[in-house]
Amino acid sequence: MNANAEDPAADIAWMRRLAEEGGQAPLRGGSILMAAGLLYAAASLFHWTLLAGLVPLSIEATWIGWGGATIAFWGVLAVVVPRLKRSEGTYTHANRAAGIAWSGMGWGIFALFASMAVLGWRMGEAAAPTLYVLMPSVILVFYGVGWAVSAAMFRSRAMWTLSFASFAAAPVLAALAETSALYLAYAALLVGLMGLPGYLFMRAAKQA
Repeated sequence: MNANAEDPAADIAWMRRLAEEGGQAPLRGGSILMAAGLLYAAASLFHWTLLAGLVPLSIEATWIGWGGATIAFWGVLAVVVPRLKRSEGTYTHANRAAGIAWSGMGWGIFALFASMAVLGWRMGEAAAPTLYVLMPSVILVFYGVGWAVSAAMFRSRAMWTLSFASFAAAPVLAALAETSALYLAYAALLVGLMGLPGYLFMRAAKQA
């Protein structure tokens, strides 16, 4: 008899155990989601103030907000990720899968932004604004995927709601393209779909 033969009963038991632990264990890393939502919401608000003419700076200064948010977020990752690895408690398959999904999403956003920057450089400065106004919508699509994976792993209706809301908000932001309201709405969505949920999941993990 082949020792490496598949065992359907064991596979079913493993899948059942995965589903059970996903339904019981809280999502870890909520502080990272909260930080991402709040930091980039602040950058989006800064972008909005520039477009609305509320501060005495040119529109080219938008890199200050987005660059500062990115540097600050990297700092958060440098502190929080090692702390999560050292923290007590079982690191379940559900948390591992969700962590991989969100990490991949983050690298995907970075790669997309780099690709748009290269494309804007190749096509000229006139094309760059058109490319960049699409970024908020695309990022919300990424968030929708991240929440969908988490919802499937944790069997959470709340996460499914966040996923569907992220997908639905993407075309709404596209409709606001080339208006200052785009970045004001984007900031509100980042808080509502990332910052606040991240805080609530962080509290749930601490209480568990």
